[in-house]
Amino acid sequence: MAIYHCSVKTISRSQGRSATGAAAYRSGEKITDERSGLVHDYTRKGNIDHTEILVPENAPSWVHDRSTLWNEVEQSEKRKDSQLCREVEVALPVELTPDESRDLVRGFIQEEFVKKGMVADLAIHHSKGENPHAHILLTTREITPEGFTHKNRDWNHKDMLQSWRESWETHANKALEI
Repeated sequence: MAIYHCSVKTISRSQGRSATGAAAYRSGEKITDERSGLVHDYTRKGNIDHTEILVPENAPSWVHDRSTLWNEVEQSEKRKDSQLCREVEVALPVELTPDESRDLVRGFIQEEFVKKGMVADLAIHHSKGENPHAHILLTTREITPEGFTHKNRDWNHKDMLQSWRESWETHANKALEI
């Protein structure tokens, strides 16, 4: 029986966090934060089964490079208490194969985030284990061919969060239908 889990939280400087560090940890990569000079090296982290960046059609090509993407996010935020990005974490049904889980979460990301102008950085962890789950890092600014624009404050509304949670429930249940 599948267990439902969908949590959403922000990653902000006021918490002492960085978008580059969050992305490096979730993807198991090494990313240097150009703003602070810190090197976030998680290349030895295990159980990361799949990573990819999903983007709107009009996004510039540099957004496909994780280090460049999250360093641009860091540079676009000037305040010391800036919200840098948002993380959505979802449990993947153990009844699905790793490929089915990847397709499930991709569909959810395309419909709920990419179509609305967000860049989404996906990392699937433990896809063959007891706790398969996905981390989705989302930009808080819309992307255009020229780069990031203004923050979309509508993405902070509680009704948007509720909509995302309901959508994940619908996507997961549909994937489990026989």
